Amino acid sequence: MDTSTYKSEVAAAFNSAAASYDRLGVEFFTPMGRRLVERAAPGEGERVLDVGCGRGACVFPAAERVGPTGRVVGIDVAEAMIEEAAKEAALRGAGTVELRVMDGEHPDFEPGSFDVVLGSYSVIFLPDAPSALARYAPLLSPGGRLAFTSPVFSEDTFPFLPPVFTELIPRELLLDLPPQWQPERLSQRFNSWLADPADLARTLEGAGFQDVSVVDESVQLVAESGLAWVDWSHTQGMRLLWNHLANDKRQQLRDRLITSLDAMREGDGPLTIDTPVRYVTATADA
Repeated sequence: MDTSTYKSEVAAAFNSAAASYDRLGVEFFTPMGRRLVERAAPGEGERVLDVGCGRGACVFPAAERVGPTGRVVGIDVAEAMIEEAAKEAALRGAGTVELRVMDGEHPDFEPGSFDVVLGSYSVIFLPDAPSALARYAPLLSPGGRLAFTSPVFSEDTFPFLPPVFTELIPRELLLDLPPQWQPERLSQRFNSWLADPADLARTLEGAGFQDVSVVDESVQLVAESGLAWVDWSHTQGMRLLWNHLANDKRQQLRDRLITSLDAMREGDGPLTIDTPVRYVTATADA
């Protein structure tokens, strides 16, 4: 993988989506982020780093927990995301929140700067996430905690999306994707260390962590309609897939998803999809 091209592409995608990211009436990242903070349990006065903070799904719940004597730093490779999060921090009067543009693969902080490191649907997508995680262990104080979320990867489901999408996205529509975005290549990249909790624990132990806990929970993804979900999917990581599809295939997939997702609704009610999420916590080695 050409990591510089990958990072530029990711930054560009999220810069262009920042204004509407997680703001189209679809509930998923916000409840998942709040639950991750609950599991990490930052306490009064602690120092928290949120990697790939986006617009602050973890930042602001963490700031509530650490209180006025604590500190929360959010970093993101996309400048526009940081700008949007900074606007939200100003509106909330969140004076303990600091937001920086930074490459999450190479965090630039002094050793022992934090008590908790968070990463909701972020750290796992770094080009070499296992190596990057090893750079976060020294940034934690003795007994400091790492907590992140991941999709629940398996061999028989489409990478990153809830299992229901495996049948909804025809593989023939994806043949024109660059090699690194092909589902098979994505599965090789992520399943090798994330699919099996034992592999995940070994990876984290090799990166300088202990007491690894892997817990899968369901988060309800709620959208007004199939159209609302498809529009929302252009504002998050799936935007990279949409960007690589030819116009005709993009339209085919868009129409198919809207129709199929609307068929899952009960009458005029919202679209509700139970989405498995993996919550991982670990403690930095002493």
